[in-house]
Amino acid sequence: MTRSAIEHGTEGPLPPARDGRRATQLTVTEEDRRVAWLATAAVGLSLVDAAIPSPLPGVKPGLANIVTLVVLARYGWATAVWVSGLRVLAGSLLLGYFLAPGFFLSLTGTTLSLLTLGLARHLPSRWFGPVSLSILAAFAHIGGQLLLARAWLIPHDGVFLLTPVFAGAALVFGTINGLIAAKLLAETPPSDSADV
Repeated sequence: MTRSAIEHGTEGPLPPARDGRRATQLTVTEEDRRVAWLATAAVGLSLVDAAIPSPLPGVKPGLANIVTLVVLARYGWATAVWVSGLRVLAGSLLLGYFLAPGFFLSLTGTTLSLLTLGLARHLPSRWFGPVSLSILAAFAHIGGQLLLARAWLIPHDGVFLLTPVFAGAALVFGTINGLIAAKLLAETPPSDSADV
């Protein structure tokens, strides 16, 4: 909706500003709305994730990855990147760790996860469905976080002693999230999946 529509309750072009310059009007596309709704769903699941108690920092179910997998299957990799990027940014702002170490850990894990999904989606789909893609993404995510933690936060190789714990969690949660994404993809027609 335009500024004039908001101020005057009508649709139409924006009037010139007092200094004579024309105001810029943004056009919202259907794709923009879809990305916003999907990112909102992913952020909501991130908030649920944050509320779940964890025995070890960094071991979380990664529920927002369900949305990423559905978006990847329905709308492609570029849309999945938008949704995941908005999720990391908005989630960090809402949870209060924007530009803190947790933000960079999440951003690094998400980036490696998306790169892995971008490569893996070209593999044969009969062997690489939502579950296997989810597991690959989970391993990439935790791998990225461990590498960043080693390079920046804990400059000691002892951080890699946690690898079996994190790898086990990635396998379990990656499998569960992949199964949920597969069920959603099977039950939701493509035209309705923007509401996921």
